[in-house]
Amino acid sequence: MNLPKKATIIEVGPRDGLQNEKNFVPTEAKKEFIHTLRRAGMKKMELTSFVSPKWVPQMKDASEIVESCLGGELDIVLAPNRKGVDRALEAGCNSIAVFVGVSHSFNKKNINKTTDESLAELQPIISELKEKDIFIRACISTSFYCPYEGKVSPEDTLALCKNFVDMGVNELSVADTIGMATPKESYQLFSLLKDHLPHVMLTAHFHDTRKMALANVYASLQAGVDRFDTSAGGLGGCPFAPGASGNVATEDVVYMLEEMGIETGIDLDTLIEAIDKVTPHISRSIETGYYRLHQK
Repeated sequence: MNLPKKATIIEVGPRDGLQNEKNFVPTEAKKEFIHTLRRAGMKKMELTSFVSPKWVPQMKDASEIVESCLGGELDIVLAPNRKGVDRALEAGCNSIAVFVGVSHSFNKKNINKTTDESLAELQPIISELKEKDIFIRACISTSFYCPYEGKVSPEDTLALCKNFVDMGVNELSVADTIGMATPKESYQLFSLLKDHLPHVMLTAHFHDTRKMALANVYASLQAGVDRFDTSAGGLGGCPFAPGASGNVATEDVVYMLEEMGIETGIDLDTLIEAIDKVTPHISRSIETGYYRLHQK
């Protein structure tokens, strides 16, 4: 088996996991969630997003979360436009994520711009961030399938990734936004990306809509990927991607990797504590395998 000795887990629960939650999770509960995740060994997290509270009210406390929880250059905030980037910089953030969907239809639904229009808007912003030595993560949405257009061409995903690499981003997070990818498709796309962009920091981001996320993680490992976005408790979903369920659960991925001899540096018992901190404030029960089996 072609397996790495170590894998990096990027915890996206505080941002991607909570953004679609119906109930507003109290700010103090978010802070406890994040601090406990940190104790579990999470060195890199998506903390929050600087977006309009009108469209994503769950993130209206972004500045307070950053002030209390920012753990250095390894923590990421999402800032999809100029206003968001300015707010993130004012808050002292050193790592900023931008996002664009491969699908024009998805992009229009999400931020009311085509993919090409989004790239044009982001190019000068990314140039300025590079001058400030900010770590830039590009989140590539609908890399496999789009809820409006269906299957996305791997060549189209590669082309968008190349555009971002040419702009100078530090990391690509390539997402199966609606959880339709199969392990074969995951292996093929990430092999293609590794072949054409061998020196780029590449992260796989899977949703578990059809219960294939763990299999997709394994297929990505075989393609040479050793970085994964995961969400504690399997929290998540996209407000602009109908039918998408939560992200692949951090606890399930960590258990699988560790049992295969791949070091993650994450303590599962403390990770379960972190999930327990946020569970009383969310609208759905946690049904992930590892969490369900380890309830007292």
